[in-house]
Amino acid sequence: MSQLAVTVLQFGLLLLLWVLILSIVAAQSRDLMISKRSRAPQDESTRSGQGRRRRRESAAATAGAPAGHGGAAGAGGHSAAASGHPTQAEQAPAASAQRPRPRALVVVEGPATGTEVELGSAPIMLGRAQESTLVLVDDYASGKHARLFPQGSRWFIEDLGSTNGTWLGEEQLTRAATVEPGERIRIGKTVLELKA
Repeated sequence: MSQLAVTVLQFGLLLLLWVLILSIVAAQSRDLMISKRSRAPQDESTRSGQGRRRRRESAAATAGAPAGHGGAAGAGGHSAAASGHPTQAEQAPAASAQRPRPRALVVVEGPATGTEVELGSAPIMLGRAQESTLVLVDDYASGKHARLFPQGSRWFIEDLGSTNGTWLGEEQLTRAATVEPGERIRIGKTVLELKA
């Protein structure tokens, strides 16, 4: 093979190597441009979503602000109170005022049916143990089975690690839950209700 053929072959291989390098660089730049383009609409939608969230929050803050403190002006220049719609702050006391306040815990089914415990500010211990507030004569109840306790204007029930569990309606308790008047608390064969 002549020296000229070897030199041409070397230049050809060098040229092929450069073509490969340039095609890789071009492919990389294309990928970068595509990823930037696809990210731009997402960023835009995120920004617009954040803008909508900020507008909602400011509208909620404005609606919740008292009329004399500068916020509360709507699109027509009327405050939330002037438009006749109650604010969230006004709705909360109204809702708690409508809820009947329970006055007693009553056994409605089981061995102690008719037993009634007046509700005060102290928690009520439920179980077979003699020191319980309401002693349950029930083979399926644990010594310290459950606790009924007040928090604000509401009452909560929690299971104290009993063997057979405490049920509120159809749900077995895994943590403290709110009890409304008329809801059934079941401990073994005993069913209790809060009465308003």
